[in-house]
Amino acid sequence: MTFDDFRLDKTGDGLLPVIVQDATTLRVLMLGYMNREAFDLTCERRRGTFYSRARRSLWLKGESSGNFLEVDEMLPDCDFDTLLIKARPAGPTCHRGTTSCFDTDDSEGFVRSLSRLIADRHRQMPDDSYTTRLFVKGVKKIAQKVGEEAVETVVEAVDGNRTRFMYEISDLVYHGLVLLEEMGFTVADLERELRRRHG
Repeated sequence: MTFDDFRLDKTGDGLLPVIVQDATTLRVLMLGYMNREAFDLTCERRRGTFYSRARRSLWLKGESSGNFLEVDEMLPDCDFDTLLIKARPAGPTCHRGTTSCFDTDDSEGFVRSLSRLIADRHRQMPDDSYTTRLFVKGVKKIAQKVGEEAVETVVEAVDGNRTRFMYEISDLVYHGLVLLEEMGFTVADLERELRRRHG
């Protein structure tokens, strides 16, 4: 894919609109624009570089703040007049200090963030981590914890205790994610399986 592949005759200014999405949470982070140079630099360095329409110059996202956008994927839309970038943000994306330039809920996509953190714990195995202790004990202990949390979730649901139910089902999801990682799967694998069943 090159800049010339895009059909920008309708944009008027010849700039390519770019939607940036968090590669982990799938949350939309920002909308920016690229000219040819910004596009080429982004492809080359794998860091989001844009064209500022206000300043009429290039800007590397994070150059002053350190909150770079590390590019995982670049995907054109169906009409080749917009680009989607899936990126790993090094910090807040918005100049206001917020995760996103759009005021969406900060908990959006958190299960995927938690899954990535669990995978990081599995790779790094820090001594002071409960998750590490679970991985050290192995699949049987993790599976046992999933079973225990499932029973506690059912008990609270049957008793009609909504607050305790939410607490216990959160424990169940967390331990389920640890088991998913231990078995060599990701949330994306889980989504694909559920999508397959949905037909």
